[in-house]
Amino acid sequence: MEHIPFKEQQFKARESAVIDAANRLMGQKGYDQMTMDDVAAELGISKGIIYKHFPSKESLAAAAMIRLLQETLAMLAALPPSLSARGKLEAALAWALRRRAEGGLPLLPANSAALQKALLANLGYVGQLLQLNAAVTALVEEARQDGSLRRDLPAEVMVHVIYARTCDPAFDFLKDTGRHPVDTLIEHLVASCFGGLAVPGSPP
Repeated sequence: MEHIPFKEQQFKARESAVIDAANRLMGQKGYDQMTMDDVAAELGISKGIIYKHFPSKESLAAAAMIRLLQETLAMLAALPPSLSARGKLEAALAWALRRRAEGGLPLLPANSAALQKALLANLGYVGQLLQLNAAVTALVEEARQDGSLRRDLPAEVMVHVIYARTCDPAFDFLKDTGRHPVDTLIEHLVASCFGGLAVPGSPP
């Protein structure tokens, strides 16, 4: 087994803690509102220490997203083989919503040019994103073939509808009302995503 010097272990552990803190803060406040000062305060360290690991807020967000993509891929790989393709998609959406309810799903803006540039320039992020997109698309295609998802809608549209549901602001609103237990709310949102709102067979 390769011996890792203690200082390097410390460095990696602190880097992991910084990513954890950024994940929590982006889940609670969103990327726009989170600052590097917030991350430093969360950990009780100086902002200068954080910059030894991540030269910018954008690079820290990219690291947080890479970790999330890795965890998502690991979750998909760990799903029981007996689950159908649609069952795996529903389980994946439920997992993502549960992570979001726990504050572990970073909320990134879609209109930040600096962040988008940093993410697309990060080969680790792009590679993981392409891998996840391929895995989800393959499940959608399989579910379309077995008849459990519609064939009249493009697979690409279905994939992005599932992605969009993970960051739907309706989830936070409904959760914050306190009228729905989180697990029940997740079940409802997954059901509405995959089953729709109309009664099956009802006229339009």
